[in-house]
Order: sequence, then C-alpha cells, then structure tokens
Amino acid sequence: MRFVIQRVANANVKINGETVGAIGKGFMVLIGVSDTDTTEIADKMVKKMIGLRIFEDEQGKTNLSLDTVGGGLLLISQFTLYADCKKGNRPSFIRAGKPEMAQEMYEYIIARCKESVAVVERGSFGADMKVSLTNDGPFTILLDSDML
Repeated sequence: MRFVIQRVANANVKINGETVGAIGKGFMVLIGVSDTDTTEIADKMVKKMIGLRIFEDEQGKTNLSLDTVGGGLLLISQFTLYADCKKGNRPSFIRAGKPEMAQEMYEYIIARCKESVAVVERGSFGADMKVSLTNDGPFTILLDSDML
C-alpha cells in the first residue's frame, strides 16, 4: 500500500465540474492499493499517517500532528501509484490491486480515518477526478507499507 501525503492549506476534488470533496488545512492523500494488501496493512498505514507530526509549532518546528491542528483529510484513490515503468514507455499496472478489492480497501481506509479525524472528504473510486491543492511547504511524504 502506498500513500502520497501532501500537507495542504486547502484541497478539493471535482468530478464533471462538481466539487465532491474539499478541505482546508490538512492532508491530501493519494492512496494506492496493491494486490497483496490487507486490512492489517491499512490499519498500520492509517495510524502512521494520522500520527505524522509535520505541522509547524510556534517555533517553526514540525512537531504538530493532524489532530493537534484540527486538520482534515482528502482521500483520493490512485491505482497509478503502482505503475511499473521498467519496460518500454507504457506503464504496467499489474501490481495494482484488482478494482473490487482495491475499492473495498479504499472504503475501509476512509472508515478507519473517520474514527479519529473530524473532517474526512473523499473522491470517487475509479472516477475521472480533477484534484486541486495548495501544497503547504511544499511538504510531501511517501508512505510505503513495504518500508514500515
């Protein structure tokens, strides 16, 4: 499982020109699910993401977590995080989770996040989405379950 976490001042996602999710300060997270991911892996990833202390305190040090600053989450499914570009110029997505399984994991992650974060917004699995954000920093972190 892979999460690309961007600390944002604001972010939104639109489908067919209509805003379906928007947050102010918080994390915009692209979520990639592989064919070997489990709910146990998702639990670890969610715990790590929510606990990240990457917001600045009064001294300008990154000591504050999402809950400390009252931040929100915008969660976007992104199977292309498992693109394999080793051969040729056309990426292969063979390691990405099958759509039905990946959607179940995406829904599970959203539900787990809602247990501890007040504002959890989302995209729509498999939809053509337009994501806009103001990256704060910029500050972007890649969490990969293979490295936890």
